[in-house]
Amino acid sequence: MAALQPLDDVLRRVQGEYIEMPGLRLTPAQAQRLWGLDRAACDSLLGALVDAKFLFRTRDGAFVRSDQVRAVTT
Repeated sequence: MAALQPLDDVLRRVQGEYIEMPGLRLTPAQAQRLWGLDRAACDSLLGALVDAKFLFRTRDGAFVRSDQVRAVTT
């Protein structure tokens, strides 16, 4: 499904889901299944959101919102 959507639409959807569910914590495999992406597209999307400081990758490889990490560590 997501492969047929423009990348910007998928990016907005992912950001929206992380905003709507503040505690959302996904591994790359979970994210891939949730959003119906192939591995390369999912890795690129998650990487772009990490580069934009929207997401943070934890030591165990899961992705969480960056502001949630700051709230826990401060």
